[in-house]
Amino acid sequence: MSRVTPSSVDQSVEQLSGQMTLLEHLEELRDRLVKAAIAVFVCTLLAAAFTTQILELLIAPYGQKLQVLGPTEGITIYFRVALTGGLVLAMPFLVYQFFMFILPGLEPAEKRYVLWGVPFATLLFLIGVWFAWQILTPTAVNFLSTWQPEIFIQQWQSREYIPFVTSLVFWVGLSFETPLILFIMTKLGLVTPQFLIKQWRFAIVIIAIAAAMITPTVDPFNMALVMFPLIILYGLSILLSYLA
Repeated sequence: MSRVTPSSVDQSVEQLSGQMTLLEHLEELRDRLVKAAIAVFVCTLLAAAFTTQILELLIAPYGQKLQVLGPTEGITIYFRVALTGGLVLAMPFLVYQFFMFILPGLEPAEKRYVLWGVPFATLLFLIGVWFAWQILTPTAVNFLSTWQPEIFIQQWQSREYIPFVTSLVFWVGLSFETPLILFIMTKLGLVTPQFLIKQWRFAIVIIAIAAAMITPTVDPFNMALVMFPLIILYGLSILLSYLA
């Protein structure tokens, strides 16, 4: 019969303390969500100080002032832009909180790749934002503003123009993180390069649906502008999956 010693009890306690219960996981999730909400709030306040300049930047592709049809529409648009700017500024911290939440359940080798994912996720997001703003937005605005000028008088409203520009920039930025997500999923054993290659047709369909949801226009040209980089990113994801 084995003898229970104080040292063996201490070792058992340490082993149990390293295992989180469901309640502890929920508390950890709550703490991460609170920190993320605080980060978004602080970044939104910072963005609010420059929202006027951001609005001037957003309407630059259109080249005209926007119509406001309601007494509170201007204020609503102002704070919407401030919140979007806050989300963009807080994105690195939000990615960090997500990775830190899943980190305890990973092996030491897996943790190294996840920690490297924070700066790369931020970089890919910024590249996507740049692509959406420099290429997609001017093309889409030019197409819409010159559509049958002999019939339509273009007088855009702020409640429609600002949301579609900010949504286009934000969601394209997020979509550029696809290679990193699939790379990490490969390292965690959730997907394989062979699986990604085999499901390429299904991936094209998903990319087309995503492009249709992201693109503010219904013409195939602007939709193709979104699909093309996403297809390239999927191919890059397969390459990174092989490297993983």
